[in-house]
Amino acid sequence: MSEEKHHHHLFHHKKDDEQPAGGEYGGYSETVTAEVVTTGENEYERYKKEEKEHKHKQHLGEAGAIAAGAFALYEKHEAKKDPEHAHRHKITEEIAATAAVGAGGYAFHEHHEKKKDHKDAEEASGEKKHHHLFG
Repeated sequence: MSEEKHHHHLFHHKKDDEQPAGGEYGGYSETVTAEVVTTGENEYERYKKEEKEHKHKQHLGEAGAIAAGAFALYEKHEAKKDPEHAHRHKITEEIAATAAVGAGGYAFHEHHEKKKDHKDAEEASGEKKHHHLFG
């Protein structure tokens, strides 16, 4: 094997001795800047996507609250049914109830985030809809 190391790169670069004196552009470098302009349509789509994500997370929180609440009720039933291990079932019931409250709080938070993104999407699209009877 030769002593010369071969590096495999995606882009090929010139070796230092192959460049002309003063750099490739006579000592000056060129910088290209691309500016991305966000249009109202892209902003609207982004808010709608976020709204959809928050809706999905809200539903996951609701499902978690239902599942944890059901497990808490099951443990409450087991505490009555199995008096020998009632203390263990009551502790598990309280933990499940706490998880249900936490999941419910998370669902509530995501509901408000969804509402905020819905409002922002309406503002981005330029059509503000009022659904109030008086006001």
